[in-house]
Amino acid sequence: MTETVQELGAADIQKVLELLPHRYPFLMIDKIIEIDRDESCIGIKNVTANEPQFTGHFPGMPVFPGVLLIEGMAQTAGAICCRHLAAGGPVQTKQVFFMTIDKCKFRKPVVPGDQVRFHMKKLNQRKTMWWFRGEARVDGTLVAEAEIGAMLVTQ
Repeated sequence: MTETVQELGAADIQKVLELLPHRYPFLMIDKIIEIDRDESCIGIKNVTANEPQFTGHFPGMPVFPGVLLIEGMAQTAGAICCRHLAAGGPVQTKQVFFMTIDKCKFRKPVVPGDQVRFHMKKLNQRKTMWWFRGEARVDGTLVAEAEIGAMLVTQ
């Protein structure tokens, strides 16, 4: 029996900016590591105190908004979908639209200084629609989880 060696890919911030239309202050991932085609990957977000959401969420006790954790999951999954499509030929993805959020749970607050890792695994795909299960982790501890669905619009 032969063992298959899987080479994992990565996307630095420059590649993420090529794959996604999001820009600061709404880009929620700094890089993506351990990309296994469109099957799984880990997105990384370094949470810093100077981010605009901390001005009002919450003064004196900054907490990273849970909805932005889910957005980070969606951006991570969307980026590997776009990367996968781009590898297949000259198709240019123009937009990634959120379709569904299911089984969403927030477990622990995320604060400035934390590094969030978005662990994404593909559940299913049909044509331009993709579904993923995501876990947000800080130092290995689960802080949020959800199942998300997205549609890619191409030209």
